[in-house]
Amino acid sequence: MATDGKSNIEMLPISTGRKTIWHLQQMKKRGEKISMVGTAYMDPLFTSLAERAGVDLVRYTAPGESSEHRAQNIFWWTRAIRKMAPNVCLNAVMQTQQYKDGPTAVENAAMLLADGADSVLTMGVTNETLQYMSDNYIPVFGHVGCLSGWQTGQFGGYRRQGKTAEDAYKIWRMAYEYQECGMVGMTIEMTNIELTNLIASKLDIPVIQVAAGGAADGSELVIFDLLGFLPPESMAKHSKAYAGVAGETVKGYMAFDHEVKDGAYPQEEHGWHMDAAELERFQDMLDRG
Repeated sequence: MATDGKSNIEMLPISTGRKTIWHLQQMKKRGEKISMVGTAYMDPLFTSLAERAGVDLVRYTAPGESSEHRAQNIFWWTRAIRKMAPNVCLNAVMQTQQYKDGPTAVENAAMLLADGADSVLTMGVTNETLQYMSDNYIPVFGHVGCLSGWQTGQFGGYRRQGKTAEDAYKIWRMAYEYQECGMVGMTIEMTNIELTNLIASKLDIPVIQVAAGGAADGSELVIFDLLGFLPPESMAKHSKAYAGVAGETVKGYMAFDHEVKDGAYPQEEHGWHMDAAELERFQDMLDRG
């Protein structure tokens, strides 16, 4: 029985038009490139716009001033994003403490999937935990190459990876073992073109490059680069701006601010008038106190 006037179909977390990990795998099999966007913590609005544009996959992190807060917020944040974007494939970034062991990882990931995520990203996950998650049907769309956040410290910071044959082989082994332990897809970051393409060609699962070059199975850009939030001199080598959202937004704010202060907005056409008879009655009521 439906409740609160909603049909059973409306209450389901998956719509018939929704892209999933299965769809991404089929795209790889057909040789179709996958587009991926990182929306950082500005997700509901920008994810809905990405869906309207036909983007396949969105990676997102919950807002919060600490890792603990981000871990707490990721569940309701996922629900908010899914409400705005019912069909795009969503990859939720989990905080490290949320996958400190297999049971903890499955518990948190299962809640995220129930809230609307299609997969989870566990940066630097161990093979043992990944296998446990896979055995419990958790789709992990992970990451290799230069790991993000505090984990970049072991590489000496956010820098290119796979420069030597030994380093390239380590990344290849990590990617291959991840696939064998059940990972359903991955991004590869800051690796050279040769290594990027080799891993994508040898693995059966989708491999999407970010800051790596190479065709791979698709590409990711974050919205700060893609939508022109950063000035050209601040953009990294791999970045490309396809729009100037920040500049156009500032222009819009400035024009609005000036017109309000100059009295140019609002004009007569921006409002409406009370019926003359009702206005007269209202004024009479005011006069009578």
